[in-house]
Amino acid sequence: MNAKGQHVILDYIGFVGDGEWVLSILKHAVERSDVREVHAHVSEFDGSESPPGFAAVVLIDESHITAHCYAEEGILAVDCFTCGGADPNAIADDIHNQLVAENPEVSLVQRTQVERFLH
Repeated sequence: MNAKGQHVILDYIGFVGDGEWVLSILKHAVERSDVREVHAHVSEFDGSESPPGFAAVVLIDESHITAHCYAEEGILAVDCFTCGGADPNAIADDIHNQLVAENPEVSLVQRTQVERFLH
C-alpha cells in the first residue's frame, strides 16, 4: 500500500507553559517549513467547563499541526500531519527543539510516525 500522508505524534511530560506561547512555536515551525499556513487559533481552558489547559491548531494547506495540554498534569500532545510531499518530521523536530530550549523540564516520552491516506 502507498501512503499519501504522514502523521508524527509527540507526547511530553513536565510541560509548563500557556497556549499562546505554544501556538507561536507551532506557527514559527510552519513558517520555517515548506508548508503554507491557512489559519491558526488557540483556545485556553480555565477549568470551568474543561480541565485547565489549551488546544492550539495551525491549519496548513497540507493538513494540520496541533497541540493539546492538560496543564495541571503537565502533559502536552503535539501532532504534525502533512499530505503529499511535505515532511512532518522536520516540523516536529523544530517544535521539539523550541520546546526543550525554552522549557528544559519537559521530557519527550513518545514519538510515533504513522502513514496516512493508505491506498
